[in-house]
Amino acid sequence: MKRKIIGNIEPRCTYCKHGRLSADEEFILCPKKGVMQKDHFCKKFSYDPLKRVPQKAPALREFTPEDFEI
Repeated sequence: MKRKIIGNIEPRCTYCKHGRLSADEEFILCPKKGVMQKDHFCKKFSYDPLKRVPQKAPALREFTPEDFEI
């Protein structure tokens, strides 16, 4: 079962306040569950918004003078 946090953000150990990134940056070290994969989560999941890096905004479209003609 998948649940959503806010909008379309899915829970992941990467965003959990309990988890810490391992030295090789491939796994999450969790004091509750041990070594976990980045995209996994458990029932102890607690969202930490400061750990999530938002996606970049799409580039703005280039306008031409024809776009502003009536």
